[in-house]
Amino acid sequence: MKAYFIGGGIGSLAGAAFLVRDAQLPGRDIVIYEAQPLVGGSLDGALLANGAYSLRGGRMLTTDHYECTWDLLSSIPSLERPGLSVRDETVAFNEENPAHSRARLVDRNRFKIDVSHMGFSGRDRLELLRLTEASEETLGNSRITDWLSPKFFESNFWYMWQTTFAFQPWHSAVELRRYLHRFMSEFPRIETLAGVKRTVYNQYDAIVQPLADWLKRQGVQFVRGTAVTDMTLEDEGGRVRVRQLVLDRDGRTANVRIEDGDLVFFQNGSMTDASSLGSMTEPPPHLTKADSQGWALWETIAQGRPEFGNPSAFNSSIPESYWLSFTVTCRDPRFFDKMEAFSGNRAGTGGLVTFRDSNWLMSAVLYHQPHFAGQPKDVQVFWGYALHPDRIGNFVGKPMSECGGADILNELCGHLNFDRDVFETATCIPCRMPYITSMFMPRNVTDRPLPVPRNSVNLAFVSQFVEIPDDVVFTVEYSVRAAQMAVYQLMKIERPVPPVTRHDKSLAVIFATLEKAFA
Repeated sequence: MKAYFIGGGIGSLAGAAFLVRDAQLPGRDIVIYEAQPLVGGSLDGALLANGAYSLRGGRMLTTDHYECTWDLLSSIPSLERPGLSVRDETVAFNEENPAHSRARLVDRNRFKIDVSHMGFSGRDRLELLRLTEASEETLGNSRITDWLSPKFFESNFWYMWQTTFAFQPWHSAVELRRYLHRFMSEFPRIETLAGVKRTVYNQYDAIVQPLADWLKRQGVQFVRGTAVTDMTLEDEGGRVRVRQLVLDRDGRTANVRIEDGDLVFFQNGSMTDASSLGSMTEPPPHLTKADSQGWALWETIAQGRPEFGNPSAFNSSIPESYWLSFTVTCRDPRFFDKMEAFSGNRAGTGGLVTFRDSNWLMSAVLYHQPHFAGQPKDVQVFWGYALHPDRIGNFVGKPMSECGGADILNELCGHLNFDRDVFETATCIPCRMPYITSMFMPRNVTDRPLPVPRNSVNLAFVSQFVEIPDDVVFTVEYSVRAAQMAVYQLMKIERPVPPVTRHDKSLAVIFATLEKAFA
């Protein structure tokens, strides 16, 4: 028996680990195909040739949720702290560096906004309650704006919730409802982000590297620079079986036969497909689906098979699913010193600082340093993003999507009223991601396949684009949970998948949420 993974993101890495750990499948019988030179998918982080660092995003974790992720990481040894698992290492790090933001929202005058209250009107509370209590069947493929009035989107709550999770008003009402339930325990402390946990380094160094290292030591085969372009599917009395994979490796085609008993795990779709980097002087190229093949295989196998989902629900409107992030490499401490003094937070103890009146809706966060393994002591790295990159800046007379890194730093200095010389030796790398919130797009219940479709014999889906009741996309947990569900189902493992913790059923959480909502 062999197991083949299409794509080397966290879903595939987790699935391979569960196969080894819980199904006792020998690592030598597991193959992971990845088109890129590195595995990890959207959990990236790299040192560029110019000496600057780049990462597309930073995923938040919580110890009150992420049940499957912690289950996985409890089995993976730390690369730097012998005797500790990655989970142990992460928990200890957050105990040493607790989060408590003191500057969550900042206004146009550089005043820190009082966010001890959510800024709700009576109508806002009623509409939000109505949305929270509506069934997913009732919500259907409606948008958030179909359920909440315009004034709601001016509340402190919306600015904080929106930028913490990257929601837009036109996104799916179902997904917002899921977030409100899944993260209800975070509602009473959304202004401090006290529930947010960070990894020791960026997620590539802190999660992907130790996980990939452990898999290699188990004998798992990583085949990089190889794309799976097609698969042969065979119908067996209403059941579908994968019989062959078609590979493209450096322009050469190869076929891999899938024998009886073999399994295939597919990372369908990609929220970081067609990503592109800019420079200090040049904006990132405006790539589209035509410039990448990240959706092609899913589109191919879903034709005529509704049980495999509907990728067009997610990849058909780049203006509604894209935004830009930026990574800044500082070679002297001036910006960090001024930002720590302004925010009241030592680097790594605050959260996002969001500039409420920014036309771009820009946010920035100072990570604990070093943020990369091997990062020089005299270098500091921070990250930021903007949800409205198509709008003209407040201080730079063009959209963020047309800006190089120097323009972005000028805009940031304008919002903070900092002298530009704090970035005299800094390098800012902008990143454009056309599909970064594509999984939030309005969709029907059938648009995402189950981790193991009901008619599938040996094919599973492990990604942000599968259907898992009660859980929320745009999290590491979603991909890991999909992988664990798929492996356990196909391998008939009796050990239960850790259930989603229903904090929304806790009376203490409900009372704390109501108290905050009416403050």
